[in-house]
Amino acid sequence: MLDVRRLRILQHLAAYGTVAATAEALHLTPPAVSQHLAALQKEAGMPVVEKQGRTLRLTAAGELLVAHAEIILAELAAAESGLAALRSDRHGIVRITAFPSAARALIAPLWDRLADTDAIPALSLRLSVQEPDEALDELRKRSTDLALVHSYTVLPRSFPATCEQAALMEEPVLLALHPHQADALGLAAGQPADLSRTAHLPWLTPGPETSCYEMIQRACGAAGFVPDIRTRSSDFSVLTALVAAGAGAALVPRMALPDATASLSLHPLVHPISRTIFTVNRAGTGKHPDLRRILELLHDPATAPNTTNSAPRD
Repeated sequence: MLDVRRLRILQHLAAYGTVAATAEALHLTPPAVSQHLAALQKEAGMPVVEKQGRTLRLTAAGELLVAHAEIILAELAAAESGLAALRSDRHGIVRITAFPSAARALIAPLWDRLADTDAIPALSLRLSVQEPDEALDELRKRSTDLALVHSYTVLPRSFPATCEQAALMEEPVLLALHPHQADALGLAAGQPADLSRTAHLPWLTPGPETSCYEMIQRACGAAGFVPDIRTRSSDFSVLTALVAAGAGAALVPRMALPDATASLSLHPLVHPISRTIFTVNRAGTGKHPDLRRILELLHDPATAPNTTNSAPRD
């Protein structure tokens, strides 16, 4: 009989990569983790891990067990969620990992809603700000309960098979120019822009470690040019401030724009690019009352920012 606790340890080893990191995540000692893995190998009747240099890697049997462990742990999570739902007076902590503009525009308002204890029972949030790839990794490692990630029309994103995802909203990507640059291109405020006409401009982009950077590379490549990047910053408030100062052009998702955009000339694209925001949670956990409440608030049209197909602000 396979021990579910040991399957959980093997699943964590697959996610964290080392015995030491697995032990830390599970609040165990490394020798205890090694003992559980040895016991699991006896239960399986064959090796589930093997040494590769100074680290361990899963064998074919280990990979098979991890695949089944994901399903088993998802079912256990669903059972725990069902029990929690029966304890209506229980409210705890929801850990959220979100990319910066989602943290500002979508997660920050949740604190106001949750502070209204007459309408919503007490519930605490823990927020970590990470790019989508890191957020999904945190979810895989069970270091977070909910990830907010994005996907671009020119850069689709794959999701782990053991997770549940739902589209939260869609927003346009806009070309941000200094008004003088827009005038030179003959663009009135809000007029759709042909990206190919900006090939001669300096460009301001996020860092190459972000999917936003790859989106810009693909968009400019489709328009027939390689952007002349003068500044890289993963803070869109820095990029838009530089655009307002006349330093160059930038592609900015609407939700990443600053509140005041009077100094910018904003334009949808002739060949539109949009960004879809998703909520992602581990399979089986969405029915937990705490997480379900957060998901309901995020997906409530009355509380979500109106960013889909809306006219650019100027």
